[in-house]
Amino acid sequence: MNQGHPEDRSGRTHGVFAISVAAEMTSLQIQNLRVYERRGLLAPARSEGGTRLYSRADIETLHRIRDLLAEGLNLAGIARVLELEAEVAHLRARLAQAT
Repeated sequence: MNQGHPEDRSGRTHGVFAISVAAEMTSLQIQNLRVYERRGLLAPARSEGGTRLYSRADIETLHRIRDLLAEGLNLAGIARVLELEAEVAHLRARLAQAT
């Protein structure tokens, strides 16, 4: 982890929330969070003991998953939406660097 990165210090990308806290923050069931991880929708950090640690970015992703589920998408569709959204964000960042 790049500890010098400002997002890491703010907890945005650094895992700080236990799975029970993440579930409560997003109104999702703990077992669903585990399913989303198995399906590759997010990858929370792990403590040395193997405990999942969710970052603020992971919480935002979980909110997005919850919203997409409410819109009727299945997990395969959600995976594709998240992939495309990440690609758009990457391309926007590249464009911003180029200008």
